Amino acid sequence: MRIARFSIDGNVAFGAIEGEKQDELVLDIIKGIPFADYELSGTKVPVGKVRLLPPVLPNKVVAFGRNYAEHAKELGNEVPDAPFAFFKPSTSVIGPGDEIQYPSFSAEVHHEAELAVVIGRMCREVPRERVKDVIFGYTCANDVTARDVQKREKQWARAKGFDTSCPLGPWVETDLDPGDLTIQLTVNGQQRQLGRTSEMIHSIEDLIVNISEAMTLLPGDVILTGTPAGVGPLNVGDEVAVTIEGIGTLTNKVVKRG
Repeated sequence: MRIARFSIDGNVAFGAIEGEKQDELVLDIIKGIPFADYELSGTKVPVGKVRLLPPVLPNKVVAFGRNYAEHAKELGNEVPDAPFAFFKPSTSVIGPGDEIQYPSFSAEVHHEAELAVVIGRMCREVPRERVKDVIFGYTCANDVTARDVQKREKQWARAKGFDTSCPLGPWVETDLDPGDLTIQLTVNGQQRQLGRTSEMIHSIEDLIVNISEAMTLLPGDVILTGTPAGVGPLNVGDEVAVTIEGIGTLTNKVVKRG
């Protein structure tokens, strides 16, 4: 099931997306929230009549770096022996169609297409065999990075946590095997990144076991699983699109920060 979060007439709600062709998609509005018991209302609205929002508002975004060997290599980094985590704040999250604001303190902003895991229940110290039980679903992400800032600052808070640096969407797919999906990214229609989730060094199970040893994960929290090779620059005016097999396409435009 594809679950979207959207606004219409000033109201925000969740809905289950029905249909396959983009211009024929409709939302069946959900009574309640999808992280608890809910039911479909039967009230349907065309996707074209609403504004899609970030599919979740995470308490925290936990991102894992250097989880694809070729990406680590292209930046001159070694592959870590264990999962390597950092955070993006909730204020970095934007949704499909929202603008990525080029930060004033950077001259080299890069795209990073990633599979994002959405947590569905509060959990801590999750055993490997229970990881699937705590996952709500999957969505597309772009770990937008101020690469020059990342290189010169030991901490990545500014480089990867600036406002609008975490596009998510367009919705959450709850029925998906993430083991071997195509991830691709285009800028202005030209392919920049192409990889498969099977190329991850540390699996989704590895990542969730690792981070839940240290902290409680809450419903709606997001885990970014790393990016394949091919990262590169974004410029003001660019349109960047992340497409993941079985999920859909997340598109955002880069603008000058006002």
